[in-house]
Amino acid sequence: MSGPIPGFADALAEVNGQTIAYSIAGSGPPVLLLHGFPQMRAMWREIAPVLTDRFTVVAADLRGYGESSKPEGTAAYAFREMAADQLALMRALGFDRFHLVGHDRGARTSHRLALDAPEAMASLTLMDIVPTHLILTELQTRVARAYYHWFFLAQPAPFPERMIGHDPDYFFETAMAGFGAAGLDAFDPEAMEFYRRNWRAPAAIAAMCNDYRAAIDIDIHHDAIDLGRRVACPALVLYGADGVMAREYDVPATWADRLADMRTEGIPGGHFFPDTAPRETAAALMAFLGGL
Repeated sequence: MSGPIPGFADALAEVNGQTIAYSIAGSGPPVLLLHGFPQMRAMWREIAPVLTDRFTVVAADLRGYGESSKPEGTAAYAFREMAADQLALMRALGFDRFHLVGHDRGARTSHRLALDAPEAMASLTLMDIVPTHLILTELQTRVARAYYHWFFLAQPAPFPERMIGHDPDYFFETAMAGFGAAGLDAFDPEAMEFYRRNWRAPAAIAAMCNDYRAAIDIDIHHDAIDLGRRVACPALVLYGADGVMAREYDVPATWADRLADMRTEGIPGGHFFPDTAPRETAAALMAFLGGL
């Protein structure tokens, strides 16, 4: 099997007390790409190479995911901790200021990083999320049904770990085909093989559960403290035009009081539009980043 992203060099960095796996290629201003649940950095296989003509592109596995380390305990998976890993990674690579792009959990990590280290932000791109605090405090019935995994994964250990561990491929693939509203053929086969190889590990299953436990136990409190703050750097909000978030929320409106300089665009598809519409996603990124 080829590496997670064709043409990229793979490496491990010891930063912030963790081992963070990343892939890097290109030249020019730095861009950091962060994946979501239950994916890993391989989700950028068709997008990252498009950016390398103009940018130095780094795609990293969040702690707990892929080939990055998997510490124990819920507190280790607060978005503040996950963001600190990625900030330390970019600094270790010599990038004190960079463009930040995140999808799903990677987008929530990115929002936290932008709040905690605004001096490092050249720009911020958030893909298919509404704010964590909003989704948890103003939960809508249809969202709860579609995003049931938030509350299943957050149940006390070892209940979800044991249930998922019985057949990890079935659980994670059902999640991707379900709330993504796309069949598994929409996903790159090489990426899927990378996901399967990594998410089958008991430590990875526990880490993903702790990620969602932290959202309810820790992140909501951090976000409540920062409700009055706005990210100042240029920001792009992309969302799946046919996805759950677009159906149930006015996605741009949910970010209007949190991002001071915001552009928005709907991309054809559902939650996993970077996988199902990679050309459109890459074009939107290039237009935004190239115009700054």
